[in-house]
Amino acid sequence: MFGTAAAGGVFVPVNPLLKSEQVAYILADCDVRVLVTSRDRHHGLRDALASCPDLTTVVLIDGPGDEAEAVPTRYRVIGWDALLDARAATHRVVDTDMTSILYTSGSTGKPKGVVLSHRNMVAGAKSVASYLENRPGDRLLAVLPLSFDAGFSQLTTAFASGAVAVLMNYLLPRDVLNALSSERITGLTAVPPLYIQLAALDWPDGITTHLRYFANTGGRMPRATLDALRARLPRTKPFLMYGLTEAFRSTYLPPGEVDRRPDSIGKAIPNAEILVLRDDGSECAADEPGELVHRGALVGMGYWNDSAKTAERYRPLPRAADGATGGLVLPEIAVFSGDTVRRDADGYLYFIGRRDEMIKTSGYRVSPTEIEEAIHATGLVSEIAAFGVEHPMLGQAIVVIAMGETDAAAVKRACQRALPAWMQPAVIELRDSALPRNPNGKIDRKKLSTEFVNPFTAPMAAAAR
Repeated sequence: MFGTAAAGGVFVPVNPLLKSEQVAYILADCDVRVLVTSRDRHHGLRDALASCPDLTTVVLIDGPGDEAEAVPTRYRVIGWDALLDARAATHRVVDTDMTSILYTSGSTGKPKGVVLSHRNMVAGAKSVASYLENRPGDRLLAVLPLSFDAGFSQLTTAFASGAVAVLMNYLLPRDVLNALSSERITGLTAVPPLYIQLAALDWPDGITTHLRYFANTGGRMPRATLDALRARLPRTKPFLMYGLTEAFRSTYLPPGEVDRRPDSIGKAIPNAEILVLRDDGSECAADEPGELVHRGALVGMGYWNDSAKTAERYRPLPRAADGATGGLVLPEIAVFSGDTVRRDADGYLYFIGRRDEMIKTSGYRVSPTEIEEAIHATGLVSEIAAFGVEHPMLGQAIVVIAMGETDAAAVKRACQRALPAWMQPAVIELRDSALPRNPNGKIDRKKLSTEFVNPFTAPMAAAAR
C-alpha cells in the first residue's frame, strides 16, 4: 500500500472476510487494474473476477504456481518477485492527489468508496499521533482490518511518529492479550466487541507496566467494560474516539475527562473543527441536538463514481455556520455526517443517534438494504426488512423479518453463504402475511423495529413471546 502511494497509484484495501461477490463488486466499482492477493484467495475469487473488466494483473504473494495456467487470458498472473522486478512509469505526487479508496457500507445499498488524498492521510496521521503522544519508542498492535479507517490509521500513525506497528491477524481474544504481553505493546486501538471480550479474561501480569494507552473506536464503549478495563489497567490512559471514514477521524475524549463525562465522544481532534448545525445551517445552542459537521484537512474527496451520494454528504459550509467565509469563489466543503449529536456548555460532544437507518454492529456500519438484497436474491422470501436493535456486546444486533414459505434455518444458511460474519442476522423471524408499509408504500422498517421485543435487553419479555 505504501509502495502504491509512493508510485502515484491508488490502493484499495479489501477486508479478507468479504465474500467473493462482494470483493468483485469493489474491484469493478473502482476500476481496479492490479489485485495483490494469495494463491488460495485467488482460487476462491476466480469466477467472481469475470465481472471485473479493468483487471489486467493478479499478483500472488506466494508465487503463481499452477494458477498462471488456470485463469482466463484477459488478465495475467505473476508472483510477488516479478512485481518487484517490474519498472512502471509513475507521475509526480502532490498532496491533493488521491491515494486510497476505503469502502464503507452505504445507507441504501452497496458499499461506497470514500476517496482520500495524500493530504488527508498525512494530516490525519499527524493529528492522531499528536493527541495519543505517539513517539519512536511506541509499539502499536494493529488488530483491526486495514480496510477499516481506524485499522489503517495504526500504520499511518506509527510511520508518522517512527513507532513500530505490530500486525496481527488474531483468532481468539486470548491471542491479543498474549501479543500485548510478548510484544510489549504500548498502544492498542480496538472496537467495543473486542474490548468486551478482553475485559472478561484474566490478563497476564505486567501488561499495565508498558501499555501506555488503549483507544476505542467504532461505537460506544459500554460503561461496565470501560470500568473493567480501567480496573485492570490502572496506569493506562483510555482514549474514547469517534470517527467518520469520510473524514478519517473527528473527535476524542481526553483521558482526564473520562471520569467526569464517560459518555462523551469528546472534542475535535487537532487540525479539525466539529460543528453542530441546525437544518438551516446555523449553530445549535448548548445541549440542542443537531447534525455533526466536520471541517478541516481531513475531509475526504467524496465518494468514488457517485456524484449523488457525494453531493448529499460533502457540501459547502453554510454561510450561517461558524468559520464560513462568504467571499470565497470556491466554497469550503465539509462532511455532513448524518449523525445527531449535542454539545454541552463546556464544549464536549455526545452522540445521540443516526439520521439514516445504518446498523452499527461489531464496529462496522452495515446497510440494512444490502442485507435485504442479499437474502432476497436467494428466492427464499418475497418480502424482507432488516434493522438493528441494542445489544450489550455488539452495539447493535441485526434482526431480519421476512415473509416467505421457508424456515429460519434455511434463511440462516443462505446468509452464511452470502454475507460475512459481521453481517449475519442474530434474529430471523418469518411471517406468513405481508409486512407493514409506510405512506409511500415501502416496507416500514421503523414500525417493525419499534414493535420488535428485543431479547437481548428484555429476556423475560422475549421468553414470554
